[in-house]
Amino acid sequence: MRRSSFSKIVAVGVLLALSACATPPNHINNVCAVFDQNDGWFDNWQSAAERASQKYSIPVPVLMATVRKESGFKSNARPPRTKLLGFIPWKHVSSATGFSQALDGTWSQYQSETGSWAARRTKFADAVDFVGWYHSKTADTFGVARNDTYNLYLAYYLGWTAYGRGNRGDAGVQGYARATEKMARDYAVQLQQCGSN
Repeated sequence: MRRSSFSKIVAVGVLLALSACATPPNHINNVCAVFDQNDGWFDNWQSAAERASQKYSIPVPVLMATVRKESGFKSNARPPRTKLLGFIPWKHVSSATGFSQALDGTWSQYQSETGSWAARRTKFADAVDFVGWYHSKTADTFGVARNDTYNLYLAYYLGWTAYGRGNRGDAGVQGYARATEKMARDYAVQLQQCGSN
């Protein structure tokens, strides 16, 4: 009887943990709130971001601002669908998916180079590690400073090939990069206050 009760408690605990993972944060412009809402034993976003930051020497605010801009911290984020005959929902405009909005090919390259074959784009820890890996390669390849959110994001959004050719996007893309840069600055200030609230 005691074992049956324990099994039920464990099952409920697992279900609660999984349901918490599926809920995007309520206050995505406040990194302290984002971390507070996702501080579980199995899925601790702050620990995951700090691990990626240490591994790739990319500041946590840059990592978090990139994920925030790409997906709004939604695990199931996808680009819009095209329309067949002008009104029937059809294929997505790209293969980007998950927290990092990584494309199929780039995600496969990440898995191959890091040996992270079980990594999933819908798991935050894997996605933030991918962002760190991508930004680190941008820094190494193009000499971009590891805290230069603006250029790191431009390379992330446009891709290495376009960025390497000198493409810096149109005014809209540059606006995305500036917004991401501002978000990283805001997150950096907030992180200094997280423990004092």
